Amino acid sequence: MLQKYQHCLVSLIMAGGVVFCWLGYMYSTSLSPNEGPSKYDEELTWHPVVLSDRSQRKQAMLMEPVRTDVLTVTPWLAPIVWEGTFDPQVIDEAFRSYNLTIATTVFAVGKYTRFLHALLESAEKHFMTAIEEYIHQRANYIFCLDVDMIFHGRVGPEALGKLVAAIHPWFYWVPRSQYPYERRTISKAYIPQDHGDFYYQANIFGGAVEDVHRLTKTCREHLEMDKSAGVEAVWQEESHLNWYLWKNKPTKLLSPEYVWDDLRGQGAKEIKLVRFSSVIKNKAEVRENP
Repeated sequence: MLQKYQHCLVSLIMAGGVVFCWLGYMYSTSLSPNEGPSKYDEELTWHPVVLSDRSQRKQAMLMEPVRTDVLTVTPWLAPIVWEGTFDPQVIDEAFRSYNLTIATTVFAVGKYTRFLHALLESAEKHFMTAIEEYIHQRANYIFCLDVDMIFHGRVGPEALGKLVAAIHPWFYWVPRSQYPYERRTISKAYIPQDHGDFYYQANIFGGAVEDVHRLTKTCREHLEMDKSAGVEAVWQEESHLNWYLWKNKPTKLLSPEYVWDDLRGQGAKEIKLVRFSSVIKNKAEVRENP
């Protein structure tokens, strides 16, 4: 049932009820036009992207935007990916020019391990689905996912970028004064009032390996500093993630389609397609520290 994933599972380490999974994907892809190569891509041979006549037949109309109901670009000109803002056929063909390895980390702690099988089974159908039969030793891109999530629709190369973050499904329509940022100056996750761009959810983030490494290293150091000071940020790791992305703007944002919460249901008219969502669960029952 999970044959495609059996050859992709690089390591499974179990210690103290913690499961760490590293899944590697070989995806035939190229960088998008606004994404330059990082030092991890130096071994790749770069060449122009050539599309077939079939892929190019639909004209992009400059004066007819495909979405007028939502923001599709940030003030720093990073795209926000929504259903209707890209052509999957064109994206897939354009991103087939290079061989890039996309790695994914999934963390499952304690009772959260029960969600792992369903996540992998749904990822096999929807997440970067052009999987080959081998894995490069070094990844070009990496995504970090929470385990209590399910894929419902395509999450493909349109999600690739140097630093990618997802907009929280509960806060994308409210003013930033209502964002649950850490507001205490004693925490390294502190964001002052009247600052910040979006509120990002930690269920999925990623990008080029070097950029994600820098993000996670900084957040870990800040978490340790807070711990030494006897402080815990209001939303723990997510608070530190939001501080980092406030200081280091993501190059691509995923709309709430890519990190939906099933508790919100299907009533939001701007959400044309739920691609990835957190499952409904009894949080008090699965969390060791509710």
